Amino acid sequence: MKTPVKNYIGGKWVGAHSGRTFDSRDPATGEVVGRCVDSGPEDIDEAVKAATAACERWRLMPAPRRGEILFRVAERLIRDKETMARTVTREMGKVLAEGKGDVQEAIDMAYYMAAEGRRQFGLVVPSELPNKSAQCVREPVGVLGLITPWNFPIAIPAWKVFPALILGNTVVLKPSPETPVTAALFVKVLEDCGVPPGVVNLVLGSSAELGEALVRHPNVALISFTGSTATGTRVAVEAASRHKRVALEMGGKNAILVMEDADLDLAMDGITWSAFGTTGQRCTACSRLIVHRDVKERLMRMLLNRMAKLCVGNGLKPGVDVGPLVNHAQMEKVGQYVQVGQQEGARLVAGGKALSGGEYARGHFFAPTLFDHVKPSMRIAREEIFGPVLGMIEVTDLDEAIAINNDVEYGLSSSLYTRDINRAQRAIRDIRTALVYVNAGTIGSEVHLPFGGMRRTGNGHREAGQAVLDTFSEWKTIYVDYSGRLQRAQIDKE
Repeated sequence: MKTPVKNYIGGKWVGAHSGRTFDSRDPATGEVVGRCVDSGPEDIDEAVKAATAACERWRLMPAPRRGEILFRVAERLIRDKETMARTVTREMGKVLAEGKGDVQEAIDMAYYMAAEGRRQFGLVVPSELPNKSAQCVREPVGVLGLITPWNFPIAIPAWKVFPALILGNTVVLKPSPETPVTAALFVKVLEDCGVPPGVVNLVLGSSAELGEALVRHPNVALISFTGSTATGTRVAVEAASRHKRVALEMGGKNAILVMEDADLDLAMDGITWSAFGTTGQRCTACSRLIVHRDVKERLMRMLLNRMAKLCVGNGLKPGVDVGPLVNHAQMEKVGQYVQVGQQEGARLVAGGKALSGGEYARGHFFAPTLFDHVKPSMRIAREEIFGPVLGMIEVTDLDEAIAINNDVEYGLSSSLYTRDINRAQRAIRDIRTALVYVNAGTIGSEVHLPFGGMRRTGNGHREAGQAVLDTFSEWKTIYVDYSGRLQRAQIDKE
């Protein structure tokens, strides 16, 4: 039996107190990718203790030196890109090209945050009183609990860990039990590149009690969570009751709006990529196609032709466009939503079933699926499916399209296809999502711009860009009075 993948706590790879293990399996083949330690709350406690002990030393390391470490991390990720991408594909199923994209996002974020080691600009502003200076600087929050999902098992940890580190925080990373081997590879890169012991800690496990223990731990100052809205809501309640800061990035019900003047060939590229890339398992995936009635039938014919050419299979094989769903439970969930859509009166046009037999026999494959005659009130038009299911909604004009787009509880990503600049500007103004694309799909965020959502997609915090620095730091305001006498702000006038 292979040695299990271990936790990384205080600079050492260690087993779990429980002595238990669990297997991470390839969703395409059922093969074991790795046997991993199955941790409990006591392992979380040890990881938090290690992070707490490392806080002061890491905080006092000059930020440019912390940036040098992240620069080395970027270089190492470039070197190991192929190996890490293959592990991503084997653990959660996305095609190899997307696995490489997963690693590339981490590379981009490492370079970007490395540069912040020499910026992290504060503020110097005039005081209202004479002979007095006023300024603001950033300080680390402390020990951060990072809870990450399986669909971007390198990119999302990188989006959290790298900004946290450059600001002087220490972290405990609790990855999804679907992708523990990938998480361990990621942390091994940090170790090899010189991140000091205790600064980054990794705890693996299959139980929900791990995340609960991290959220409840008194020495964890902030929780950053990416995952489902239901789980994120529970995290928010637990954190609030303990006066912890919490940053949430949760679900989406994203739409592409196609107007009658759109470039339909261009729209087709964006729709296919947004709806079926990553097998629809992205928070930014498109699951609603809101299309003007004048081009609906033509667009549907084009889409059916494109879908018929999509190759579903093992993401490691050349030519595959759509990999498996992450596990059996997710495959059953998608199948249930297909049944719900049919029961509600939507017309199933393509797909709608799990694939079995032959190369699909041991995996969790689901055919790319298209519904027509979808009404905005239907569950398949309102609830996050997280699979390769797209519903078409017919509209008569842009105003109706925007109203339907906004009439869901989520507010992450929207896309509009039009050749009319005036329409585009109106949509940019009126669409109530945090990401808006014009003549592009709903996916494709860049690391130097803020990422996150409105309403039930998040709680106002953002990842990436400059905005993430506010999430993972505290502002300290500093007044220096060199007048030599008592001056009372907002009272004294001279």
